[in-house]
Amino acid sequence: MSLILCLETATKVCSISLAKNGVEVATINHSSENYSHAERLNGLMLDLLKQTNTSLNDIDAVAISEGPGSYTGLRIGTSTAKGLCYALDIPLIAINSLKALAAEKRGQETLICPMFDARRMEVYSAIYDADMNELEGTRAVVIDDLSYQNFLTDHPVCFIGPGAEKCQETLQHTNATFDLSIQVSAKGMIAFAHEKFLQNDFVDLAYFEPFYLKDFIAGTPKKIF
Repeated sequence: MSLILCLETATKVCSISLAKNGVEVATINHSSENYSHAERLNGLMLDLLKQTNTSLNDIDAVAISEGPGSYTGLRIGTSTAKGLCYALDIPLIAINSLKALAAEKRGQETLICPMFDARRMEVYSAIYDADMNELEGTRAVVIDDLSYQNFLTDHPVCFIGPGAEKCQETLQHTNATFDLSIQVSAKGMIAFAHEKFLQNDFVDLAYFEPFYLKDFIAGTPKKIF
C-alpha cells in the first residue's frame, strides 16, 4: 500500500494531492499572481490532512514537481518536500512538471504539448503521445510560425497549459488545437508517483535539485534615494 503526498509548485498554482495506491483521495489547488507558495503551501497541506483525517506519520512518500518552472516556486516546493522526508524518514519522488500536466490529456487521439510560460514568446515544453511516451524532451522554445512543424505536419497536436494561450495566434496550423481549460494540478503526478514508488525509484535527498532548465537571473535591485 502507498499513501503519497504530491506537491506541485512549478507555476502560479500551488497544489497538493493525497493519493492512496495511485488513486486520488483529495486535492487542493490555490492560484495566485504573486506566487504566494511560501505563505500557502504548509497551510494547504495541513488543510488537506485535516480534510482527509490523515496524519503526517501515515504518509509513505512525498512526490515533488521537479520542474521546469518558476525558480522560486520550485525551491519552495523542494525544500518543503525534503524537510518532510527527512523528518518522517520517507522517500522523495520527483516528477517532471510538464509530464504531470500532459497526464491530464492522456488517452486523447492527439499528441500532447504541455507548455509553461517563460519570457516574452518563450515557453518550456515537451511532446508526448497519448500513452505518455516522450517524443520530444523538455526544452525552452522561442515560438514562431515554424515551431513544432516536424510534428504538426503529420499529426494533430493539442497545446495545453499556462504557456499555450500566448501561442495561439502564432501557431496557426490545421493540426494545432488548444485546450486552455487544462489546469496545473498535483493530481497529474499521482499515477507517475505511484509507479515510481512501486519501483523504488526515489531521488537522493541530500543531492536532489529541481530541474530549472535555465539558470536563474536575478533582477537589478532598485535604488532607493
